[in-house]
Amino acid sequence: MDFMRILPGFPYMQGASYIDGGVNFCVFSRNATSVSLELFKKSDDSAPYKSIPLDPKINKTGDLWHVFVSGLKPGALYLYRVDGPYSPSEGHRFNKNFFLLDPMAKALTSGSLFKNLVNGKVCPVEKLPKCVVVDGFSYEWNGDKPLNIPLSKTVIYETHLKGFTASSSSGCSYAGTYKGFIEKIPYLKELGITAVEFLPVQEFDEFENCNINPKTGRKNVNFWGYSTIAFFAPKSSYAFDRRPGACVNEFKDMVKALHKAGIEVILDIVFNHTAEGNEKGVTLNFKGFDNSIYYQLVNDHKEYYANFSGCGNTVNCGHPVVSDFIVECLRYWVTQMHVDGFRFDLASILTRDEKGFINGESPLTRRISEDPVLRNTKIIAEPWDCGGAYQLGCFPGGRWCEWNDKFRDGIRKFVRGDESLATEAATRLSGSSDIYFSSGRKPFNSINYVTAHDGFTLNDLVSYNTKHNEQNGEDNRDGTDNNLSYNNGFEGECVNPKIQGIRLRQIKNFFVALLLGQGTPMIVAGDEVQRTQGGNNNAYCQDNEISYFNWKNVKNHFDLFEFVRLLISLRKSHPVFLREEFFSGEKEKGENGIPDISWFSLEGKNPDWNKMDRFLGFRLGGKTGKINDNDFYIAFNMDNHDRTVTLPPPGNGTKWYRVADTSIDTLNSILPPGKEELLHNQEKFVVLAGSSIVLMSR
Repeated sequence: MDFMRILPGFPYMQGASYIDGGVNFCVFSRNATSVSLELFKKSDDSAPYKSIPLDPKINKTGDLWHVFVSGLKPGALYLYRVDGPYSPSEGHRFNKNFFLLDPMAKALTSGSLFKNLVNGKVCPVEKLPKCVVVDGFSYEWNGDKPLNIPLSKTVIYETHLKGFTASSSSGCSYAGTYKGFIEKIPYLKELGITAVEFLPVQEFDEFENCNINPKTGRKNVNFWGYSTIAFFAPKSSYAFDRRPGACVNEFKDMVKALHKAGIEVILDIVFNHTAEGNEKGVTLNFKGFDNSIYYQLVNDHKEYYANFSGCGNTVNCGHPVVSDFIVECLRYWVTQMHVDGFRFDLASILTRDEKGFINGESPLTRRISEDPVLRNTKIIAEPWDCGGAYQLGCFPGGRWCEWNDKFRDGIRKFVRGDESLATEAATRLSGSSDIYFSSGRKPFNSINYVTAHDGFTLNDLVSYNTKHNEQNGEDNRDGTDNNLSYNNGFEGECVNPKIQGIRLRQIKNFFVALLLGQGTPMIVAGDEVQRTQGGNNNAYCQDNEISYFNWKNVKNHFDLFEFVRLLISLRKSHPVFLREEFFSGEKEKGENGIPDISWFSLEGKNPDWNKMDRFLGFRLGGKTGKINDNDFYIAFNMDNHDRTVTLPPPGNGTKWYRVADTSIDTLNSILPPGKEELLHNQEKFVVLAGSSIVLMSR
């Protein structure tokens, strides 16, 4: 490599940037005394072929260390070594013997630190992933840009990228990869969702899990990936092409293909903690570059880490340097990788200041909201953390959406048949104005969900009373015990057709509430075809059929797939389900005298909410404000007895037609557009026990 020239470099564009026939390297460290760039020829080399010490007089500007290597090309492999004070009581953990990953590396090679640790601390450099120089500007996007689908018209599909196609049942040529996901885009397009929300795809090391599966005797893994080691790098093992850096273009190919199909890409991103763990953990990057700045440390005992994440450490999001890092990362994924939005795991940590206190005027979350590059991206908060913060409805920063766990819990209890939940269910189905109105937000700021990756699948919610996490190797202690589930008379899989029928009916009831309620709905992959995890409500460590999408279910449960597909289509086709403002009720009547929403008792009268129990009925006026649509009547009977309902009148000159009835156990449970069934009796309807109906006027 005699052609290489070493030049001072530039103090901007942190990471490794290929420009002008060479690579500019730039990293942050305020307290380091020396930094060395280490270049490797191959990912499994036991030593670098060239070490480049950075002279602080030449290669340092402020807190940025930089060097330009002329002649170096994309695909080059590198690490760093950094020296400085090792004084844990002062927050410093520098160690020049550790090879470090660039915090802004755009790609990593394959390899595992956790799988190859010696004495629990050090990984031989030949086993350590290497950072890859990536040419980020040569990819041909063919005019692709983020789609900017309005939130009110968004239907989110949460999925694990690998798990969606990894099963042998997928029939994919590139199973478990970005290319494999492309193969299943026609399925997603047919279902009708508008956005996929991927569990973490930023590089992580799945081998950090040390638990043993008692059934198989093998080590479990970190399948979900909520333990990031490189925030700018797509996971290399999700690429079919394993050449260094190939994962970047393969990820871009997937995004471009999804966009071509009209589907947005939202990334679940984990800025609240990293894989480095606590004071007993490993050193990968942040600890070695500047531990006292990147992490929140215990104020009077800086050798220990604050732990608002429940995972050993807490990223110091309140520090300006760390805030810059986070915003730069988000900008990269939007501008270079064309993603459409982010879901922030344990997002309340982003609002904590450097001492760990919640800041209701959080500079970082407001900055993300107002950043000119990120302005059109979807930003979704999980509005709590493991330190007791709970900011539902008041997450600071303006336009943030939030995972609405009150929708989840209220609808679960109501559909289960709990007493006196009708008022709660009515509030959730009408957009949760009690949570969002006072802060100036809209119904679509509520991300409505019944299930998520964390917890039971929808099938398991109606099939299990308790969790069954034994294979996680934690003696069934992990995972929540507050599932709000009901097995309908038998624990687990069941061949009794009556119980099977009840379970399917309940699943359909959940989908009616989720997809026809006001707010932005989120579906978990496989719920539309009764995917089961065998009662495991915390399958974070199961890289196997427990977590994989079983594609046989698409055929075996085609009736449910059709129900969900047509329900999504119904939602997308009718503005009454896509309101951007909260209901006004009686204050503003529509053109035909019908308010935007009206609530009814079984007798078709104004309900006494103190007496409403296990029944909920409401009419949506289709001719109100700017909306010109059909009227709809939706009713839920979650009682054990059939109920005869007095129907409210539809708009002038129209009649009621049945769109859906979850008590019907055939494909006629829901009818396609133009095939709706005219009701012979326009005044009465028998809503069977444990079912829901959807009527449309025309």
